[in-house]
Amino acid sequence: MLVTRELSMVEYWQDLLVAMQEISLLDVIPQAAVLVFAGVAAFYLHHLIARHTAADSQGVRHFTQRTIQRLAFPISMLVVVMLGRGSLAALNQAHWALDLAVPLLISFALIRILVYMLRKGMRSGPLVKASENVISTLIWLVVGLHLVGLLPGLLEAMDSLAFTVGDLRISLLAVIKLLLLMGLVLVVAIWLSGIIDRRLSQLPYLSPGAAVGFSKVSKLVLITVAGLSVLNLVGIDLTALAVFGGALGVGLGFGLQRIASNFISGFILVFDRSIRPGDVVSVGEKFGWVVALHARYVVVRNRDGVETLIPNENLITTEVINWSYSDPNVRLKIPVSVSYSDDVERAMAIMLEIAREHPRVISEPEPVCRLTQFGDNGIHLEARVWVADPQAGFGSVSSDINLEIWRRFKQEGITIPFPQQDLYIKEVPPK
Repeated sequence: MLVTRELSMVEYWQDLLVAMQEISLLDVIPQAAVLVFAGVAAFYLHHLIARHTAADSQGVRHFTQRTIQRLAFPISMLVVVMLGRGSLAALNQAHWALDLAVPLLISFALIRILVYMLRKGMRSGPLVKASENVISTLIWLVVGLHLVGLLPGLLEAMDSLAFTVGDLRISLLAVIKLLLLMGLVLVVAIWLSGIIDRRLSQLPYLSPGAAVGFSKVSKLVLITVAGLSVLNLVGIDLTALAVFGGALGVGLGFGLQRIASNFISGFILVFDRSIRPGDVVSVGEKFGWVVALHARYVVVRNRDGVETLIPNENLITTEVINWSYSDPNVRLKIPVSVSYSDDVERAMAIMLEIAREHPRVISEPEPVCRLTQFGDNGIHLEARVWVADPQAGFGSVSSDINLEIWRRFKQEGITIPFPQQDLYIKEVPPK
């Protein structure tokens, strides 16, 4: 069987070489000139459209502009090739190369649009954008080899490079099929999970935590089903996964337990709803609001714009302050001291008035002012106010109220004392 296959491949390549020797140079030059001119014109038009495409466009306009930009090269080259093909046909010149270029360019345009639409359904990132052209080119090469008739011979050559392990025959073609199918099915699974994620986030009656939970479960199920389906399609017995499961258990025991712990902790955080997107949390010295929940970590953004990636396990095993767990309202304490010689009740009334006037201080619960202590240097007062937006920070509220208290106390003649010490000299040492 292997000898017969090798003979058929040799005959195929011999026929191809004979056909190439029969090609006349006079037939090649006009068609090559048309193809070169079409490529240069299409390249120039592509860059001209890219230069005039707005980089900050959004929505349907952005999608339309990017679609036109991707179609500009193959469509413009196709138009020039068809015009050249018609001219050569009118002059009774050979145009077999242009006949072959037409379906290649049409397939290239369709592949670029399909891959672009598939990428738009996935989470955007540098790797996804960079892989778009690579995937489009690989698919087009396969289609091109099929159109010119070289694909069967290439597949036979790759299938002949094989070795046998027990009853299992492993060839280069089988490995490539496995990788391609796995990549294709995983891309489709991730694309579908992205669509589900966006749809869940748009549901008004679903909380952000529940949306993240359903999204994670759907992504895990889709990827698992995709992987098992590919293994079944290429003929791998799924019972062999028992060996893989044992190896995975050994790996978890030796070094992957932290990764597994973070992964499982992520599901616990989602389903017990202790940490949700938008919550204001403090983890150790880190303070900020939760931006996103991922499989391995939680993204916490602080007021400086710095995003901290906190492993899920840390949120399960350590103490976490959730400022907005059941109620977003947070109380602030603003201490102020006044002199013993001043009117304390007037000072407390001024502090209450200033607190009520601040735009971020809510009226329910209402602000209060308390006399907390008779200190060594003055009477300690404390204004207690409530804010409903802890994600906006607390420093600005305290600063605004303290500054206004300073101004009003100066106008009212109320003194803010500071520590003083009196030094008594009982006797002067003789000189």
